[in-house]
Amino acid sequence: MRILLTNDDGIEAPGIAALHDALASLGEIMVVAPLTVQSASGHGITFHAPLMTRTVRTPSFTGIAVDGRPADCVKVALRAIWPERFGAGSRPDVVISGMNSGANVGVNVIYSGTVAAAVESAFLGVPAIAVSLHLGRGEANFARGAWIARQAIDRILQHPLDAHRVMNVNVPRTESADAAMPPIRVVPMNTAAGADGYERRTSPGGAAYYWPCGNGMEFMHTAEGSDVEALVGRAVTITPLFHDLTDLPGLAPWRSRLER
Repeated sequence: MRILLTNDDGIEAPGIAALHDALASLGEIMVVAPLTVQSASGHGITFHAPLMTRTVRTPSFTGIAVDGRPADCVKVALRAIWPERFGAGSRPDVVISGMNSGANVGVNVIYSGTVAAAVESAFLGVPAIAVSLHLGRGEANFARGAWIARQAIDRILQHPLDAHRVMNVNVPRTESADAAMPPIRVVPMNTAAGADGYERRTSPGGAAYYWPCGNGMEFMHTAEGSDVEALVGRAVTITPLFHDLTDLPGLAPWRSRLER
């Protein structure tokens, strides 16, 4: 199996190193990831500047850093870097994005660069898996979290993934080096808005500014059976995602209202 590995925390982040090590026995891995941290960058891409690249050597791998966003990394990897290395027309079997430092459940899926990289892959016809680690108050054990993620990935890959499929995986808080394998739950995304707010402050010059506050895991409500509920309950959550944002049930009524 050939894997393209990327992330949004930057190519030297601990999460991508841990996930690379956990995936090493699965097949051949090529790393193409952002040069710098791109957390919460969503699905932004670069149009009006060159995507500079450089080779980066870490204790876990040698990869290509792209001075751009996560979706940029996947686009340039699939359309240029991968075929340059493996031959015209070649593609990875799967793109894996992560392991993100922090959960991507609920509406965070919309903001997440980790998920955006996976969705970009699905746009381009390569199935993808996004992987994130829920951070607790203690120091995160990335190696154990990546081991847990590998068990979930192995189960996913036992089944066929269509070319445009994204699987969003979240690993619960993992501080212990011998943490047991949590249960796996396939759950929908919690759709409530985040409860984070802004603190109003005043600059030395007298101008007002607003500082974001909150931890990203507080929501207006948590639906029963959702990814948020399951992750807080210490389960691995898996949510199938699809990039078509069309409200299919809404097409017919809006046609009847607007078409003449």
